[in-house]
Amino acid sequence: MNLEELLAFAGRHQLLSLALVGLTVALIATEIARLFRGFKGLRPAELTALVNRDNALVVDLRPMADFEKGHIAGSKNVQMSQFDPESKQLNAAKALSVVLVCKTGQTASGAASRLKKAGFERVYVLDGGILGWQQADLPLSKGRGR
Repeated sequence: MNLEELLAFAGRHQLLSLALVGLTVALIATEIARLFRGFKGLRPAELTALVNRDNALVVDLRPMADFEKGHIAGSKNVQMSQFDPESKQLNAAKALSVVLVCKTGQTASGAASRLKKAGFERVYVLDGGILGWQQADLPLSKGRGR
């Protein structure tokens, strides 16, 4: 296929061509935003390694009822409504790696941005959240945790 045939196809199928351009731009914008967001996503296996290697603090942002039904062992539950990067409790963890966990990873991304703005340097989000953890067949602890 040469450029002439490609342009002829685009002329005949304008809607498909516009959709392709739109999806390509959206994909590029998403990847650029991911690179500059200031925190990293972790796969479940990487989270386990980070906790074992760096004694990372895992903060679960889900409601207490969901946390009690099952959470990552050693994680600390902080309600999103009470999440404050400037709190004494979190401020003491500025030197640690902090991993934020929510149900799917979306809520944790906003909280991670707030931590970065507050001066935390090693901030991570569990990709896929607790659902991703479960899909990786990793264990959950029940109850209040620590």
